[in-house]
Amino acid sequence: MTVKTRFAPSPTGYLHVGGARTALYSWLHAKNQGGEFVLRIEDTDLERSTQPAVDAILEGMKWAGLEWDEGPYFQTQRFDRYNECVDQLLAEDKAYKCYCSRERLDELREKQMAAKESPRYDGKCSHGAVITDKSAVTTDEDFVIRFRNPKEGSVIVDDKIRGKVEFSNSELDDLIIRRTDGSPTYNFCVVIDDWDMGITSVVRGEDHLNNTPRQINILKALGAPVPEYAHVAMILGDDGAKLSKRHGAVGVMQYRDDGYLPEALLNYLVRLGWSHGDQELFSVDEMIKLFSLDDVNKAPSAFNTEKLQWVNQHYIKTLAPEYVASHLEWHMADQGIDTTNGPALAEIVTVLAERAKTLKELAASSRYFFEDYAEFDATAAKKHLRPVAKEALVKVQEKLAAIADWSDAETLHAAINDTATELEVGMGKVGMPLRVAITGAGQSPSLDITLKLIGKERSLAGIDKALAFIAARENA
Repeated sequence: MTVKTRFAPSPTGYLHVGGARTALYSWLHAKNQGGEFVLRIEDTDLERSTQPAVDAILEGMKWAGLEWDEGPYFQTQRFDRYNECVDQLLAEDKAYKCYCSRERLDELREKQMAAKESPRYDGKCSHGAVITDKSAVTTDEDFVIRFRNPKEGSVIVDDKIRGKVEFSNSELDDLIIRRTDGSPTYNFCVVIDDWDMGITSVVRGEDHLNNTPRQINILKALGAPVPEYAHVAMILGDDGAKLSKRHGAVGVMQYRDDGYLPEALLNYLVRLGWSHGDQELFSVDEMIKLFSLDDVNKAPSAFNTEKLQWVNQHYIKTLAPEYVASHLEWHMADQGIDTTNGPALAEIVTVLAERAKTLKELAASSRYFFEDYAEFDATAAKKHLRPVAKEALVKVQEKLAAIADWSDAETLHAAINDTATELEVGMGKVGMPLRVAITGAGQSPSLDITLKLIGKERSLAGIDKALAFIAARENA
C-alpha cells in the first residue's frame, strides 16, 4: 500500500510555523516511505477563509520547498460529494435532522457547565422520523444534520506519537455534520476527503486529537478505512506559553522577510520534536532518509530564535554562494539596493557570509559595494580620519591609481603593504583610514578584496572624500 499523507490548512491567515512543521513532518513521512503528499485547503469556514490567505499558504509552502504531489484541493469545490455522503448516512439512520434552536442549545450548555458537566448535545431530536425524500422537506425548515454517534463502547486511537489513547463513546455527542445553510462542517469534510483521497497517515497538531474519535466513528459508519494518526505537540515560545505574535515572527514568510533561508527554517523546525542522536544539522535529503514518526517526541518544544540564527548562519556559510545569492537578491531589492552596477551577489556572499546571521543583515552590510555612502560613520571617522592619516591616504592613493588591472587582489594588497613599509608604520595606520575612506565605516572584509569589489573609480573617489573630510577637520 502506498503511503499517502496530507497537509490541510484553513485559509484564515498566514502559514504559521507550527503548521509548517506539521506540513514538514507529513511531507517527510511520505517521502521517507516513497509515498505521496497531498495539499488540501479546508475552506468551509466561508466567513473567515480568504483568497489572500490561500495565496500566503501556497507561497509559504513553495518557498520552503514543500512541494505537493496532488492538489491543492479545495473543500468548497466538493460540496456535492459531502452532501451525497450526508444523504447516505440519513438513509441508513446513521444521521438525523435536529431542529433545536440556538437558544435551546445555549441554555443546555449553560446548565451543563453550571453542573460541571462537559457541554454536549443531549440527543433531543435523535429519535425523530428519518426523511429520505428531500423533496418532502420545505426550504424554510430550520434544521441541522447530526451524526448519530455510537453510545456504547469506546474508540481507541493508536497514535504514532502519543501511543494508545482511548475515548468513551458516551462522552462524545452527536456532532453537526451539515449546518442550517446547507454547508458541511469541518469534522465531516475531513473524513470524506481523507477517504476519497486515499490518505493512509494523518499527521496533524495535537489540538485535533479530540476530533479523532468522532472522525473515526464517521469513517466506520461509512464503511471507509481508518488511517493511522500522529498528533504533533505544540510549539511554545521561550517563556513556555503557546507560540504567538508576541514572541516575534510566527508566519513562514515573515522568516523569509527577516532573512532566513528555507533550508535553515526546515532544519530548525524538524528538530523541534524530532531527533536523530545528537545530530543538529540535516540536509533535506538526510531528513527524508532518517525521519520517522516513531522518533517524534510527544512533549512540547520551545522555539529559540538564537538557535535558528545559528542554523541560518551555518547555511549562509556552507551552501553554494550562487544559491544563497538567489535568496539574497530579494533582500537587496527590498532594501532598495540597486545591484545592476557592482559585483556579483555570489561574490558578496563569499566575502560576507562569516559576518551575517541573516540575509537581511548581509544585504544591509553590503550596501557600500553598490552605492556611495552618504556620510562617514561618526565613530570610525573620528578615530581614523585624523590629520595624521593624511600622508598614508595620499601615498596609498597614488599607488592604487597606478594599478591598471584591479582584478588581482594580491596586487592591491601589495600597494597597501608597500605604503606601510615606506612610511615605516604598521598596516593598521594605512589600512584603517583606507577602509573608512572606501566604505564609510570601520568594518569590512579584507581590504584587498573590498577594493577589488568596489572598483577603482569609486575607491579612489572615496579616498578623495576622506582627504576632504580631514582637510575640513584641520580647518575647523
